[in-house]
Amino acid sequence: MKDRTLTRADLAEAVQQQVGLARQDSAGLVERTLSLVASAMQRGESVKLSGFGVFEVREKRERLGRNPKTGEPATIAPRRVIGFRASQVLKARIDRAWAR
Repeated sequence: MKDRTLTRADLAEAVQQQVGLARQDSAGLVERTLSLVASAMQRGESVKLSGFGVFEVREKRERLGRNPKTGEPATIAPRRVIGFRASQVLKARIDRAWAR
């Protein structure tokens, strides 16, 4: 497993090299794309990227939990969480990469 993380700067550089945009334009494109995804999720919408997967916001109900330090019962407030479900295409690509 590689100890590397793909960053916004890496994405911008890849766009610059593959599309031929100026560095500032490619960075702006990446920022705008991520901003659109975040805005849609803030509105509670799912974001489907064909061949990649679906980002979705789910509502979690209030529930009873426990304080891990004391073991005392505690109420966990309702909240919204982000989930990601990978597409079959992405899963297959990852499986092929690991099989090498």
